[in-house]
Order: sequence, then structure tokens, then C-alpha cells
Amino acid sequence: MNLPPFNKFPKLSSEKILLREILVVDIPDIVEISYYNGKQAENLTQAMDMQESINQDYILGNSIHWGIINRTSNEIMGTCGYYRGFKKGTGELGFILLANFRRQGIMTEALKLAIDLGINKMKLHRIVAITGKQNHNAIKLLERLNFRVADDLQNEEIKYEIKLN
Repeated sequence: MNLPPFNKFPKLSSEKILLREILVVDIPDIVEISYYNGKQAENLTQAMDMQESINQDYILGNSIHWGIINRTSNEIMGTCGYYRGFKKGTGELGFILLANFRRQGIMTEALKLAIDLGINKMKLHRIVAITGKQNHNAIKLLERLNFRVADDLQNEEIKYEIKLN
């Protein structure tokens, strides 16, 4: 497997979006969607601290976290990435968009890029995503991307997966 950290942080792109490393200048725009270990940032300082922890996780080989950038405006629209390590060739995919960018196909493009990297470069055998049972938009997105229910979790969450081989 070819896992983080990479010699060069991978940039992934489609016609409309770019997935790239999150920069310090991006953080004020994503405070409201900044999370780490299930906790949401309450202010800019917490979001900066969370991003530093995310960056450290990348350096330790436990994650890769991209900003989703509009290629035309260079505006950050959300984040996605693999989190919580890569035990047994499994990557856990997480994702979130700022509210004004939802329902435009942006996350579909971003996740296709991340899944492709996970399968073809990182050589993952399984990709999982966990979402709330009430998050119907995320569920539809995952099902469109060929994720299947793996486990109905006790805490109002559901685990989806793509298995390879």
C-alpha cells in the first residue's frame, strides 16, 4: 500500500474542483464546518488548533484531509478526506460542505476523486463512511457512489462501505 504521508501532498482535480491541502488562509472560511474527533470548532482558534491536529495526523500517516476548492474562484467550499488510520487496508472517508455549496454535485466530484486515489494509489481494499441515519442527502450520495450498508450502528448512525476484492 502507498499511504500518507506522501512525498508531495496529492492535489486532485476535475473540471470544476480542486482537492488540495488546507492552508491557514482557508480556515476562517471553514470554521463552521471544522471538526476533529467528532467535536465541532466553536471559534477560529479552535478551528486552527483542529487543523494543526489534522496536519499532524497526516504526518503520522493516519489521515489525509483536503480542502474542496472552486477552480474558477479559488474559494474553499468544504472538506473531505480519509481519517482514523488505515488498518488492514481500510480508509474511513469523511466529508462536509458549506451550506451554500450543497446540492450542486460538488461533493459527488470530490468523493469520486478521493475514492479513485484510495483505490488506485493508496491501494485500499475497503472504504467506509459513517453518517447519521437522518442525513438523507449523505445516504443518497453514498449509495450513488456504490457504497452499501455495512452496519446499522446503535448510536443513530449507519456505516457504509465499498469493498474491493
